[in-house]
Amino acid sequence: MLTVDIITLFPEMFTGVFESGVIGRAMGKGLIAIRVHDLRPFGIGRHRIVDDAPFGGGDGMVMMAEPVARALENILGEERESTRVILTTPQGKPFCQEMAQRLTEEERVAVLCGRYAGVDERVRQFLVDEEISIGDYVLSGGELPAMVIVDAVVRLAPGVLGNEDSPLNDSFPERLEHAQYTRPRAWRGHSVPEALISGDHERIRSWREADSERRTMERRPDLMKRVKKNAT
Repeated sequence: MLTVDIITLFPEMFTGVFESGVIGRAMGKGLIAIRVHDLRPFGIGRHRIVDDAPFGGGDGMVMMAEPVARALENILGEERESTRVILTTPQGKPFCQEMAQRLTEEERVAVLCGRYAGVDERVRQFLVDEEISIGDYVLSGGELPAMVIVDAVVRLAPGVLGNEDSPLNDSFPERLEHAQYTRPRAWRGHSVPEALISGDHERIRSWREADSERRTMERRPDLMKRVKKNAT
């Protein structure tokens, strides 16, 4: 069973997020454990300080290394060496389906949610194993990226989805999914493609494959280039 520890200055942001849907069911079945930890109690001094001004000056505050170290030591204990520690940061590697799949193979993952103007560089150098970004845009902190990462990882864990083949049919990493239709056949003058209601399984498969390739070329040609590169 995969265990995920999330370390954050805003644990209340996660209230309710992991209690419903796929993640909630997975936790209810004991297929995955998610624990949210408040970083503040591991802060320095009576006021539990977790950040300070950057050396050399500059805007914003920087998360200190010592509170993070204390949190990891107390939360992970002897399991630190076997735990994959991730920092959510704009400077990290772009998150993708391959990363999600790789993380499901871990026994325990800890996600440190970055905040403020960043973290002390020594956190990156000595306390985390991997840095992950979910996109080239600015967020208020690493909590939303942590939620995205956990959601992507949990749904790939064995037994989480009802249909064991479902994760294998997802859009990424190779191409986008074909268009989907449901009843009624005709809606406000727009009809479902004939191939999908033909009952001919080979014709349906061929249509879906062609539509998937067309859609990928239009919207994400970079994915098609990756497929061709891997095929050579």
